[in-house]
Amino acid sequence: MEINRNQFFLFGMIALLLGLQFLLTHEYVMTAEFTKFLAEKTNHPSTAAIEAADTFGFSSQTVTPPKQFQPPPWLGYAFASAGSVLILHAMAMKKPD
Repeated sequence: MEINRNQFFLFGMIALLLGLQFLLTHEYVMTAEFTKFLAEKTNHPSTAAIEAADTFGFSSQTVTPPKQFQPPPWLGYAFASAGSVLILHAMAMKKPD
């Protein structure tokens, strides 16, 4: 399947907006459920503590602090510039029939 002008424009807009989001946001704080999910999938040492707390009926929110993600500054610029290039490329293409 051939990618047409509208699809290039859509991918460019998504990348541009995602880049702006990364540039304007300094930190993302994950929920306790997602932090627990990450700990289970990566075999983090706190997984045993979470399972023990669940066994004894304690809340898992008190055992594990929420995970924080701080995107590097270059990530926002990379997405924004790639999105801009895709949008400009879409504008240079011929219109679909």
